[in-house]
Amino acid sequence: MSRPETVAHICIHRHSWFEGQMNGQVRASQFEWQFTWWFRRGSLVIEPALGRALIQEPLGRFLEQHDYQLEPGGEYRFQIRAKL
Repeated sequence: MSRPETVAHICIHRHSWFEGQMNGQVRASQFEWQFTWWFRRGSLVIEPALGRALIQEPLGRFLEQHDYQLEPGGEYRFQIRAKL
């Protein structure tokens, strides 16, 4: 039996090494969120609240693993082990 999966699409809008901050958008299924990743503090803020619990952990893991590779204007994707 296969596991349920959803593809999350990320677009990076802004990345500031000086501020230690990255801003972007993530979409998965019918959901769409704006996020701010404070990478020096390891803090992730996601808005709106609707569906936030579904994306918080997988997006945080993705950003922690790839933040140095992500560029403003870049579009990326990753798998979520759930059906959204």
